[in-house]
Amino acid sequence: MSDDRPVGEAVEDYTKAIYSLERRGDVVSPVSTNELAARLGVSAGSASAMVKKLDGLGLATHEPYHGVRLTDAGARVALEVLRHHRLLELFLMQELGLPWDRVHAEAEVLEHVLSEELEACIAAKLGHPATDPHGDPIPTHDLSVPESTTSSLEECPVGARGRFVRVSDADPEMLRYLAARDIRPGQDFAVVERQPFGGPTFATFADDDAVHPLGGELARAMRVELEPA
Repeated sequence: MSDDRPVGEAVEDYTKAIYSLERRGDVVSPVSTNELAARLGVSAGSASAMVKKLDGLGLATHEPYHGVRLTDAGARVALEVLRHHRLLELFLMQELGLPWDRVHAEAEVLEHVLSEELEACIAAKLGHPATDPHGDPIPTHDLSVPESTTSSLEECPVGARGRFVRVSDADPEMLRYLAARDIRPGQDFAVVERQPFGGPTFATFADDDAVHPLGGELARAMRVELEPA
């Protein structure tokens, strides 16, 4: 991120949040100020004020009753922060030994102060990785993001097979639950049973025959690539 970019930590946090919320579904869609406020844990008034600031900086556009979208410039700010964040997560886990349920909170702080020189050193040390510990894609140096088509594990029918590729890092308890069962991105999976009415999904992972119960909230947070039927 160039030194002359007129942004601070709050602006970086907001652009990153908008970027993530825009891409929750299959298509990029506007984000309401209420959704943004809930994501960042602030009041709707605070979110509205920051959206106006982003608009004035040319980082976002806002239409009343239609929501906010990032401009190309705003998306670049968000992707630079995401690159910092995800490289830091992997560095903290791989090089310093922090568990994957703790690296998100640490990276949230460090992402704002990471210099471009140190970012380049970390990327080189890690071998220019494509994903962070939770399976999220790391934006490249030119801020492109390789994305693949995924489904939530909760959506998969009984008998579905494929590869577990990523999981939300928002809830450390979920990550600890998976780590205790040695479940991690990159493993093959198979759905063996599903309880109705939002009940748990039962699945196997890797070459282990153990069947793991995964509650609805956790199954929704896990993204998978399905084998062709």
